[in-house]
Amino acid sequence: MGQKVNPISFRLQVHKNWNSRWFAGKKDFATWLAEDIRIRELIEKRFEARPTIGRIEIERSANLVTITIHTAKAGVVIGRGGAGVTELKGQIEKIATLPVRINIEEIKRPELSAKLVAENIARQLERRGNFRRAMKMAAQNTMNAGAKGIRIQVAGRLNNAEMARREKLIEGSVPLHTLRADIDFHSARANAPGVGIIGVKVWIYKGERS
Repeated sequence: MGQKVNPISFRLQVHKNWNSRWFAGKKDFATWLAEDIRIRELIEKRFEARPTIGRIEIERSANLVTITIHTAKAGVVIGRGGAGVTELKGQIEKIATLPVRINIEEIKRPELSAKLVAENIARQLERRGNFRRAMKMAAQNTMNAGAKGIRIQVAGRLNNAEMARREKLIEGSVPLHTLRADIDFHSARANAPGVGIIGVKVWIYKGERS
């Protein structure tokens, strides 16, 4: 049996950090965890038409919830004159038990974000795009952006085939066993019309951390 582990959780506290950072006792833990999940789902759903959200970080202090949204298109999230952020803050405050502060950070190179690459491939598959072409283009763009390696895997009824299969593409090197290796990972789902769900997994190797 293959023993697979998420490359990000495998490197936690080596050079990766948790996306939710807070400490709670038994009384608050379940409430805060459910809150975090609902906040993430709300933000993702709001911008699901175009894959722009790379990462959402939630940090809690005694009297404040700080949400940092890493996005490829800051203008889309902020909206005209900051209207988008104000509206989003109002929606999140209905969920959160504490006051909310939202920070927007722009991702300079979206090609190096595994989440954005995976979601981009998934959107192309939903529009009946050719999976090989989508994978090849994504890998090429990522390598041109300065990545040391990329691995893309798609699984499902590819090209309307009767039988589900798995296809993968590897460019450069992706050393999954090296803890020093800075590897970004994400899996996305494409609800392809007529064939059901196609899974997309992306690993991006950005070099070694000292």
